[in-house]
Amino acid sequence: MDLRLPFTALTAILAFLFFLAVLDQWRTRRHAFQLAWALGMLWFSIGAACEAIGAAAGWNTTIYRTWYLTGAVCTAGWLGLGTAFLLGKTRFGYAFALALFLAGLFTFLTQQRQQYPDAGIAPILYFAAAGILAVAIAVETWFASPRWPLLAAVAVVGTSLLALVMTVTVALPAPGYAVDPATGVPTAAIMPGYLRLLTPFMNITGAFSLGFGALFSVYVFMPKKRVLAYSLDPAQKGDVFLFNLLVSPVAFTVNFCASIPGAFRAARAGRMTSRVPATILIAIGAFIPAVTDSLNRFGSTQLYGLGKLLAVVFLFAGFLVSVDVFTELRVPFTRIVLRRRRAEPQPDDAGSGPGREGLAPR
Repeated sequence: MDLRLPFTALTAILAFLFFLAVLDQWRTRRHAFQLAWALGMLWFSIGAACEAIGAAAGWNTTIYRTWYLTGAVCTAGWLGLGTAFLLGKTRFGYAFALALFLAGLFTFLTQQRQQYPDAGIAPILYFAAAGILAVAIAVETWFASPRWPLLAAVAVVGTSLLALVMTVTVALPAPGYAVDPATGVPTAAIMPGYLRLLTPFMNITGAFSLGFGALFSVYVFMPKKRVLAYSLDPAQKGDVFLFNLLVSPVAFTVNFCASIPGAFRAARAGRMTSRVPATILIAIGAFIPAVTDSLNRFGSTQLYGLGKLLAVVFLFAGFLVSVDVFTELRVPFTRIVLRRRRAEPQPDDAGSGPGREGLAPR
């Protein structure tokens, strides 16, 4: 038996259960972030199922194309979009805009390094689209508009539809799929450059949004110690605002690290909201596949299956803990409640929040 089969099969099952649970929550509460996360986990499940089928029965072009579209292109982007909708009333739009711009830049630079012969002008178009949308998202965030996640959705949905058309219509050389001969893990080796370049565009943006968005939420809900003060209030003078915007990543990092001892004390005293451990688990779940998928892209596929399994385990655990998604845990699409959320403890500085820094929901 292929040793990868248990990993990929279990990953597919857990991801599908995760999809059902979040979809059921969306059915009753109708939050956009729940729908985006549900679709992200559906793509995750389908991609892992394709790998399990390929490992058990062999690959064919249909399974390979489905794996590439759902697992390689769509999963991370849709999960990151869910985080964008969750944090849509915060200044997180600046971080998402930066991630989108860097994803476009990385896509362009990847072509300069790899020199895919069939990429054409795609890298330039991808970079331009990313830059335009990044500026638009930053502007909407500056105006304190909660509509910036809709622009993020334009990027994710538009790229997904483009990838769907390309994946279905592309002519693949025989045998119609590509796997690592040493490990049997699927690779994108036979995909044309213009299609391969969509994966960093989606994965960098999505992984950054999901991972950094989780850390962002940890900081929002943990007791805070502000060593470095900064403000992203758009009412301040332009040069002052730009200075604060430039120093905000450093200030955020310093303040986050300085707040960790107080967070541990609050956790030991039972005064920590469930959002903090939940978002830490989500951050870990986002980080693991970002590493293993990057290794896979550069030819190292040994940890690919294990990385996917660990990712879905940590993500599922984080969302089960999170009060933002599961105020009650029940059998999906039934009224059978397994566990209701008890009253959440309030952090030490509840009510003050990091609003002066433009982080907390307004």
